[in-house]
Parts: sequence; C-alpha cells; structure tokens
Amino acid sequence: MWEPLLLSFSLSLITTVILLLIGVPLAYRLSQSKSRWKPVYESLISLPMILPPSVLGFYLLIAFSPNNFFGKFLQEYFDIRLLFSFEGLIIASVIYSLPFMIHPIQAGFQNLSPSLKDAAYTLGISPRKTLLHILLPNIKPALLTGIVLTFAHTVGEFGVVMMIGGNIPGVTKVASLAIYDEVESMNYDAANFYSLVLLALSFLILFLLFVFNKKWKSKIY
Repeated sequence: MWEPLLLSFSLSLITTVILLLIGVPLAYRLSQSKSRWKPVYESLISLPMILPPSVLGFYLLIAFSPNNFFGKFLQEYFDIRLLFSFEGLIIASVIYSLPFMIHPIQAGFQNLSPSLKDAAYTLGISPRKTLLHILLPNIKPALLTGIVLTFAHTVGEFGVVMMIGGNIPGVTKVASLAIYDEVESMNYDAANFYSLVLLALSFLILFLLFVFNKKWKSKIY
C-alpha cells in the first residue's frame, strides 16, 4: 500500500536535490546573461511547462530505447538501461521539472540590487564566495519556492512516468500510477487513500511555503 508513495517521495526528493545543484548556477548564469541567444535558452528550459507530457515522454522513450544511439550507447558501454527503470524516471523527472526550479531562482537573482554583487567584488570577495555567501542568502524565498514547486510537480507526474517507467510495481509504479490502476480496477478505497495522502502533502507543502516566505519577507522589510 505504501510502496508507490515511498517511490514517489524518493523520486521527488532525488529530482529536487539534483535540480537544486543544477538550477542555482544555471539560473545565475541566465540572470546575468546579456547574450542574444538568451531567449533560445529560456525557451528550451521552459518547454516542459507547456509541452504535453505525452510528447516529452514519447521523445524520451525514443531516446532511452536500446534501439537508438543514446540508449544503445549506455547499455553497451556502461550496462545502463534507462527505459523502464527508476534511473530513467529520475532523468525524465529532472528534464520535466527543470523550469519549476530555474524560473523562481532566476527571478530571485534578477530582483537583487546589482550593487550587492559590485560591493562584494570591490571588497575582493571571489565570484564563487559572492554567490554562495552573499547572493544566495538574499534569495531564500526564491530558493524555497523552486524547491517546493519542483518537489510537488514531480510528485504529481503521470504522463512522463507512465511512458518511461512502464508502471512496474516496486520499481517505477509511483503514486499517480497507483491511483490510475486502482480507479481502473474500481478499487476506489485504495485510490482515495493515495489521493488523500497526496492532497494532504500538497496542501502542507504549499502552506509551509507561504508561511516561510511571509516570515522572510517581513524580515527584509
């Protein structure tokens, strides 16, 4: 009963950690970029927000397949099979949830006063230390928003995980797929259990987000 929920939470947690590590430097670079190609990069990152999950899932299915170059390369040289595996779900989730981490953090960096970074550089603080010890502490609400949105979005994935994971119990059958299976089997009690847990978790996450953001904003002003 709890296995799909634990799989969902594990997938969401791993995806969120990976995207936080990727998202902070990427969002910072985008916020500082003046390249004419910036709209192209931002469009590519934002695609999963408007692209039907079935479209993204289809192309990932093709890419991960052992019959195609990428999937075949991984399987032959590293003995890694992404299709119908938990590792494949992680990669798909990272791609699918990328904009939900990038956009809030990028907005947080862009809303900071440029004088904050300039003052740090004037004092001889390195760019890396400036980012880690000065800029990031000043965008805590944006960081929290990115983390929460990424986690919640990954928990609710259905189309992409269905196409990549194949709904294998104990391996890729996450809570959203379990709900679908129980409804198909007309086992509404079990479907209600999974749905209530996800509903309660989603409400709690959003509630804590608004509470902490309100506290941080009150400290700033």
